[in-house]
Amino acid sequence: MSRGHKDPFEKKVKGLESAVNSDISSHMDENIDLLKQLFSNCSDLVIRQLEVLGSMPGVAVYLDVLVDNEMWDIGFLQPLMLQEQSTVSSPAQLYDLLGHKLASAVQPEMIRNMGDIIQRIVRGEIILFVDTFSEAYAFKIGNKLHRNLEEPTTEAIIRGPRFGFIEKLDINIAVLRQRLRTPRLKMEKMSVGSLSQSDIAIVYLEGYAEQSVVNEVKKRLSKIEMDSVLESGYLEELIDDHPNSPFPTIQSTQRPDVVSGSLVEGKVAVLIDGSPMSLVLPITFWFGFQTAEDYYMSFIFATMLRWLRYMFAFLAMTLPAMYIGITSFQQEMIPTSLALSLAAAREVVPFPVMAEALIMEITFEALREAGIRLPRPVGQTISIVGALVIGQAAVQAGIISAPMIIVVATTGIASFLIPNPGMSQAISLIRFPLMILGATFGLYGVGVGLLTVLIHLVNMSSFGTAYMTPIAPFNFRGLADSVIRAPWRVLRKLHRYSKHRME
Repeated sequence: MSRGHKDPFEKKVKGLESAVNSDISSHMDENIDLLKQLFSNCSDLVIRQLEVLGSMPGVAVYLDVLVDNEMWDIGFLQPLMLQEQSTVSSPAQLYDLLGHKLASAVQPEMIRNMGDIIQRIVRGEIILFVDTFSEAYAFKIGNKLHRNLEEPTTEAIIRGPRFGFIEKLDINIAVLRQRLRTPRLKMEKMSVGSLSQSDIAIVYLEGYAEQSVVNEVKKRLSKIEMDSVLESGYLEELIDDHPNSPFPTIQSTQRPDVVSGSLVEGKVAVLIDGSPMSLVLPITFWFGFQTAEDYYMSFIFATMLRWLRYMFAFLAMTLPAMYIGITSFQQEMIPTSLALSLAAAREVVPFPVMAEALIMEITFEALREAGIRLPRPVGQTISIVGALVIGQAAVQAGIISAPMIIVVATTGIASFLIPNPGMSQAISLIRFPLMILGATFGLYGVGVGLLTVLIHLVNMSSFGTAYMTPIAPFNFRGLADSVIRAPWRVLRKLHRYSKHRME
């Protein structure tokens, strides 16, 4: 994010740098004056004079919009101000008294550095200054700015829990704690973004996840230098092994059951406050074709569905390119009756096959994007009706041939079978270079393009894990949960083997 050379706030902070980075002054007014200068023009900043334990003058400082007013009144003000007078001679003694007199949900924390106080204020904590004390007290009385747990709108749930993560990090962590009730579940917090100060939780199961992967995740996150990190998509791009590749090496999901299952498999999850999407890593190429429902149904049907996804993913990537290559260069491969039908259908079309395919593919992608961006009640209607009307009108006008409509429609349906949005987008993007190669060199060009994609996939990795595992490098045990979905009696042994290998 670019900023001008002259930033008034930075100039102000630079002028107060020694005070901001120093310890708290024992003169309460000096601390308040410093905070007033830093938070000037902040109408939500509250500075409230009060009597602590009936005898000591104090000041509470907080941002009103981030504090739970009911808890402030009941759990903080009433116990603090309605108590009988107490003689306190040291900050430590006051700390002990506050811990006994205040509500259990409003426990104090002693702070000595002014910079730490500023960070806690912007995070929604209340800071209590007491005159003549060179220590302040912080209280977490945050406002409950969150919505209820609801079914994810970005991922269809056929079977499984009907709720997903929300924008509140602590609640997302609590959901995972309810699903994995073990002290092995570790949560390491950090923050990113100099302005947003977004809280991040690195989640993993000790003894299941490789410590080298956990350390690498922390290392990459600590190197992020941005003013604001507002969503997990920022992190996904910044810590990606191959940011220039269209294929995803990090899985994003809103489903707690997917994250829980991934943690048991030895993966690491990254959750960020303010986003319902969590990141799972490392992943392989095959992870993009798996769903949580694969593990909730019979392994026979789950295996059949995986093969169906693989087959249609190949069609989504290559069908238009093969159609262009065969009709332009390898016509002898088409049966005579079919060739005559194709020729009759294309007789009135003024465009070459490549131009015809590009027009339809780009139109289809535009309709799909429009269906996503429009309001939900009309989005699906527009995309379906638009495709039918435009396709039928184009065929009747002789602009597009009917076989091309069939090819594009089949390709679009095939892309919808890919459950991972990132993988679906990657395959849709690769479709266009393959179409150009098919129009230029025929099926030979398509073959060279597929070989290039395969070489690219084999050379990719995700946090030290080969992207094409267990095919390249070959691992026979890994086939049980990639090419097929083996029965649970086999997967259970596989998970135990992975755990013992980690130990």
